[in-house]
Parts: sequence; structure tokens; C-alpha cells
Amino acid sequence: MEVSLDQTDRNILKALQADASQSLEDIAKTVGSSKTPVWNRIKKLREKGVIKQDTVVLDPESLGLEACFFVLIRTSEHEADWQNKFLEALRARPEVMEAHRLAGDIDYILKVRVANARAYDEFYQALIAEVRIYNVTALLSMEEIKSTTALPL
Repeated sequence: MEVSLDQTDRNILKALQADASQSLEDIAKTVGSSKTPVWNRIKKLREKGVIKQDTVVLDPESLGLEACFFVLIRTSEHEADWQNKFLEALRARPEVMEAHRLAGDIDYILKVRVANARAYDEFYQALIAEVRIYNVTALLSMEEIKSTTALPL
């Protein structure tokens, strides 16, 4: 459900998306307000579920996770039991950064971050041992051109 936001709310969210660790004073300066109203707006944005969590963005390569695969999955199984087992398997694997159910020829797409091709194969073997999958295509990202967690406001 869409939440009604004014321009000040949007500016606060832009500032938080750019750097959530900045001080309340810095955010207030950026949006042209004072700390108390900004704090109250942030609190309301949290209560409404607009701000889901605070987190940090890590550099995967500096942590040895140099390979990013996009995994296209087709299944011939569409029963609720299969889907629950599949979703449970994905949620249990930290390598899966994102998972989307799609419209069209491909049923699911996963973004998987691992150290290398061997680590991807271990992930793949574990997944197909746990859940029946009709067809899997893995695409190795050669270069990350753009990556952001910031939503367009």
C-alpha cells in the first residue's frame, strides 16, 4: 500500500539512502529543517513501514565473493508444496542475494554471490539435491555496471 509522502519526507529518505549513518543534524541541514521535526518524520516513516531497516552495504570482492551469477530457473512443478520447499531452500542459502518470481518463460531469477565458479557449482548441486528443477541457466556477470539500493524518489 502506497504511503503519502511530501517533498520533505522524500528529501529525508534521499539523505538516508545516501548515508544512513549521518547525524540527525546533518540530515536536518540537508532538508532545510531542524532536528526534532526530522526525527519525528523518520519515526513516522519507520512506523508506516517506509523505512524497513538500517544496514550497511559491504564490498563483496573485498570479502572474497568475486563471482556474481544470475540464475534463471524453469520448473515444471507449480504446486504449493513444491513452491514452499523451493522458497525455504532459497531463504536458507546466504549466497542468494535476491530471488524473484517472474512472468514469462522463466519462472524464477536469482542473484547469487559466491567466491568463484566452483562455489557456484556447490550451491547449484545443493539446490538441485533439495528441490526438483526442470531447467537451470546460470549467467556469470562479467562486470557490474550499476548497483544501488537507493530507490528513485
